[in-house]
Amino acid sequence: MDQAHYDQLKDSWAEIEDRDGVRLSWNVLASTRMEASRLIVPISVLLTPIKELNKPLLQYEPVVCKPPCRAVLNPFCNVDVRAKIWICPFCLQRNVLPRHYADISAENVPPEMHGMNTTVEYQLARPAPAPPIFMFVVDTCQEEESLQALKDTLVMSLSLLPPNALVGLVTFGTNVAVHEIGYAECQKAYVFRGSKDYTAKQVQEMLGLAAPGLRPNIPPQQGRQPPPPMGAASRFLLPVQQAEFQITNALEQMHKDPWPVANDRRPLRCTGVAVSVAVGLLETSFQNAGTRIMLFAGGPPTEGPGMVVGPELREPIRSHHDIDRDNVKYFKKALKFYDNLSKRTAHNGHVIDIFAGCLDQVGLLEMKGLANSTGGHIILTDSFTSSQFKQSYIRVFDKDDNDNLLMGFNASLEVITTKELKVTGLIGHAVSLNKKSSCVGETECGIGGTSSWKMCGIDPTSSYGIYFEVANQGGPTPMQQGPQKGLMQFLTYYQHSSGQYHLRVTTVARNLSGPAGDPALAQSFDQEAAAVLMARIAVFKAEVDDGPDVLRWVDRMLIRLCSKFADYRKDDPTSFRLDKNFTLYPQFMFHLRRSQFLQVFNNSPDETAFYRHVLNHEYVGDSLIMIQPTLDSYSLDQEGGQPVLLDSASIQPQTVLLLDTFFQILIFHGETMAEWRKAGYQDQEGYENFKAVLDAPKEDARELVQDRFPLPRFIICDAGGSQARFLLSKLNPSTTHATSGGYGGVSHTAQTIFTDDVSLQTFMDHLMKLAVSAPKIDPNEVKIIHLRATGGEVGASATLAPKIGPLGLSPKKVGEDIAKATGDWKGLRVTVRLTIQNRQAAVSVVPSASSLVIRALKEPPRDRKKEKNIKHSKSIPLDEIIEIAKTMRAANKSLARELKGSVLEILGTAFSVGCQVDGRSPKDISDDIKAGNIDIPEE
Repeated sequence: MDQAHYDQLKDSWAEIEDRDGVRLSWNVLASTRMEASRLIVPISVLLTPIKELNKPLLQYEPVVCKPPCRAVLNPFCNVDVRAKIWICPFCLQRNVLPRHYADISAENVPPEMHGMNTTVEYQLARPAPAPPIFMFVVDTCQEEESLQALKDTLVMSLSLLPPNALVGLVTFGTNVAVHEIGYAECQKAYVFRGSKDYTAKQVQEMLGLAAPGLRPNIPPQQGRQPPPPMGAASRFLLPVQQAEFQITNALEQMHKDPWPVANDRRPLRCTGVAVSVAVGLLETSFQNAGTRIMLFAGGPPTEGPGMVVGPELREPIRSHHDIDRDNVKYFKKALKFYDNLSKRTAHNGHVIDIFAGCLDQVGLLEMKGLANSTGGHIILTDSFTSSQFKQSYIRVFDKDDNDNLLMGFNASLEVITTKELKVTGLIGHAVSLNKKSSCVGETECGIGGTSSWKMCGIDPTSSYGIYFEVANQGGPTPMQQGPQKGLMQFLTYYQHSSGQYHLRVTTVARNLSGPAGDPALAQSFDQEAAAVLMARIAVFKAEVDDGPDVLRWVDRMLIRLCSKFADYRKDDPTSFRLDKNFTLYPQFMFHLRRSQFLQVFNNSPDETAFYRHVLNHEYVGDSLIMIQPTLDSYSLDQEGGQPVLLDSASIQPQTVLLLDTFFQILIFHGETMAEWRKAGYQDQEGYENFKAVLDAPKEDARELVQDRFPLPRFIICDAGGSQARFLLSKLNPSTTHATSGGYGGVSHTAQTIFTDDVSLQTFMDHLMKLAVSAPKIDPNEVKIIHLRATGGEVGASATLAPKIGPLGLSPKKVGEDIAKATGDWKGLRVTVRLTIQNRQAAVSVVPSASSLVIRALKEPPRDRKKEKNIKHSKSIPLDEIIEIAKTMRAANKSLARELKGSVLEILGTAFSVGCQVDGRSPKDISDDIKAGNIDIPEE
């Protein structure tokens, strides 16, 4: 593929992205499952569901296929204009067109059937159950200056809200105060203790919300705006246009938390209880209404449920190192609390935004689920006084040309596919709706096992990675004329800020590949979209796996991709060549490996959570900037900025560099330029060109931040300065203390970077060497792999493939072997040992004490997916406990010196399982053994 052909392809993909908001990793779809597995990068789509559309709204209901398909009429449907019948391309059912389509003809078709209208948006007749609701949850444990700046920003933002929007206020410090802003006589608030967790029912009773002010299941009359909430809820939530004075007064009357704080202690801050109370209040009266809970946190939670650190300053907040060593006192409990809260909030259809204004961590790692599950924003800043916070917060309320907020509420996304494709999952800010359909695949990637997801908050830049598998075992049917197509349809229902529900329909069709080895498949690879979609998978894995394992997975996928699609002579790295649409992909993976998404060194856990949150929100262009930042150079002998390599060779004494990492915009002055600037040459007559060089990157930086959300940090630094580290950490270290040469040739004036990281050239050399060499497997080598499996069940191939695929084993066959070997442990989670030699795997069960105890209960098999929190209440004979103890001793899994001690260990396990021993509590049996009332025989 030559450069002109590749540029043409890129332009067509960009045009499709502008029109439909989709980018595919492969723009020709593999026709068989085997061929799809050899692609390495899965067939996947990066979808921006409500990207701004330059087409008029369709003011009528969509035409949908018969149940259970429910696909929407689109340009790929076959229509009989005479019989007024259309055939659904997804299920091939025949459907009758409605009466108002009576006038259609071959020349006169409705907009949704026009060939270029692959994306259309309908305004549905159903109005929203309530106007938009904004609940401010404000931390008052702050310095006066920071709190005052926050109050000013909140008061100012009232003018940005729709006039009918409802606003409420909750403040928290040592305790939580729910402000009754509808009480006109004086300031009135209901106070909740900060150390206690409250259920939704308790919140309802304490606030007097027994009778909800709005019943979401009873829609108001069509065509009329719903009235403001009546009854009890209106005491806490008031419309901006009617009660701006009361709301402003309530905000301005906020004061710093009066609870005294000793010099060696942190303020008592009950963030978890405050969010829980806000969720409970809205859950009671406004379920499934468009709502944003906006949390403003000035520090970490130190009291009550959800606390992440103790109140004493001598106790440091957790770091990545502490989490790796499991040296975290509050982490797991707080994570569980916030995850449960996020599930409640997502079920209610509400959004939680987190705005952090603190130099220290605020517990974002534990709280990330609140925003990730509900589609909320996370803004991480040093203080509420900073312009970075103020401008980012204001941009949340950006409006379109019709003066409507650029945000959607209570959205859901459904995917429908033709029989060739199955959806395996979604990676983005959403939760599963657990909808099983014929479109759901066998494997899972991200949030899988469903074809529909809920996004409580959505905006025109919200993007989601959706992953597919090929269902066909054989190839396409050769009898059909022309190439066959695989279709996907994305249905996005959401509450528009204007007060109506909208439906955005995007239908994507791509050709299926021809016979095996079809060159069109390789030519359809979109390396930019693929890099972003693989980065999302890597970040998803990084949340649950160890960092080194994720890096090895990234490396393995890259080597396999290059080995499959590069041109080379076997065992000759110098012959390695990649096509134009593959050449940048290894470079993206090199920078992804070094990025803050996978490397946690020098980042706090909160920062890591923030960076990963933003990556999972943005579309291809911005995500690529995060993975591989852009670098422009400015000098006296050129006009304007010129893109240069992200390499240490680009640092020259007489240049100014502009680095864009998405999160930071940095202007770097070379050594000579910095000296001239300090000498004030730019202010002297005759040096206008030097002044222009200094001003040009500032102007370009202003353009970069104009539409950027969240607002990036702006840094100006000089060569040798402390903040130059932000630039040096992103550059390819082609010149280090250990080498004087490198990528692309280096001048003697290039910056030397003191690092042990490998350069891009070294990385590429190793990649080429590994890609062209045949995998060497020693037939005598024995490898042992331990896996967790459910007894008697065939595990997901996607789970087994990364671990045994590189060893030349079939995941499907090994999964079947595991199911056979664990038949006696049906329904129980057990550890399985795979002993692998010469591509053959022997399976054996490594029983744990708990699995042996549960098996001894002889309970009927249960479906773990349908039945949660399984209880084991039967009784086991003591003789069985003794036999289990002997088994554990034989396997060297008991720490006790004598059999008696091993029996006590197993009794402890039985107590934790919840069963009885000889009809009594295992604890009582244990006490009798210790007292000598029950004798345990010697081995």
